[in-house]
Amino acid sequence: MRRLGTFWTNVWALAYREALVLRHDTAFITTVVAQPIMMVVLFGWVLSNEPVDVPWAVLDRSGTAVSRRLVDDVVATGYFLPPARVTSYAAGRALLVRQDALALLVVPEDYRRDVERGRVRVQLLLDGSDPLTSARVGGYVVRVAARVGAGRAGPVGIRQRFFFNPTLDDHAFFLTVLAGTLLTNFCLSATALSLVGEREEGTYEQVLSLPTSWIEIVLGKMVPYLVVAHVLASMGVLAAGLIFGIWPLGSWLALAAVTLPFVLASLAIGVFISAIARTSAQAVFVAVFFIMPSFVLSGVMLPYQLMPEGVREVGGLVPLRWYQIALRRIISRGGGLGDVLGPLLALLVLFGVLLAAIRWRMRPRLG
Repeated sequence: MRRLGTFWTNVWALAYREALVLRHDTAFITTVVAQPIMMVVLFGWVLSNEPVDVPWAVLDRSGTAVSRRLVDDVVATGYFLPPARVTSYAAGRALLVRQDALALLVVPEDYRRDVERGRVRVQLLLDGSDPLTSARVGGYVVRVAARVGAGRAGPVGIRQRFFFNPTLDDHAFFLTVLAGTLLTNFCLSATALSLVGEREEGTYEQVLSLPTSWIEIVLGKMVPYLVVAHVLASMGVLAAGLIFGIWPLGSWLALAAVTLPFVLASLAIGVFISAIARTSAQAVFVAVFFIMPSFVLSGVMLPYQLMPEGVREVGGLVPLRWYQIALRRIISRGGGLGDVLGPLLALLVLFGVLLAAIRWRMRPRLG
């Protein structure tokens, strides 16, 4: 207990020292305030996306050559991956909830007879949390179904139903992950200069002379930024709610719980960059080099389900990938803590791996 008390005393002492430095950094405070405003403008009015390699599912209750032709023609458009076959309505909806599919096509038992009578009717369930993609996906299926029924009298009837965003508000797709983009940019930019800045200013030796371990130094560097990051996340959620009316439908407790490991993992990336960089310019370059792929590969700009195989798996190494999954499950789908246990565990594992990497890099300097 005495050793544990000493550990946290050292951490809070280093955190207090770091907080004093941040308090007098006017440029840093200005950036923290201005960043949410800029991101709300970009994510609320500028960004959009287009579907490709759409994952979808099929519930074929007809099981005829005509229904198989419909499915084959949808795949032949080039926009869709081969469908996941489900045997029940509930199984198809489960794929939508887990984001393993963006659309569920339900072909009725009497589909062949309906085609012959010129009354082509199918049901299409769509994930409306990405409204632009969902609308286009629905349009593609309508056109394919129209071709199947071509040459026969009567209209093509497709019942479309959008889940999680029934009004197809395009802002919802981007604003639900606003907190994640803000925190990624902030955490990596802020902590990437922490250790390398100490070395350039000649104060790093003073830190090493303190009776502290490497983990105490790392956590002490993180604590002030951890507090600021949670304030920034709150600003992002409140801005999306107050300006656009997009409030979390799920548990606020789950949102706070998954934010902590994400911030820790993101801060750890910044500290690791600072540990390997020799100058501040190098640290800034590496941080920017990591920030941009994080936005692209994580799924905040383009649904990660639409990414090519291989690239999709690489994105799993980015903390923002797991945080945006958790954000969309909580904010758009009304999820709770049980729905984000997978992303939360993945973030904790990434944080542990990053701590090991930091220890490996700092050990020669602390010996």
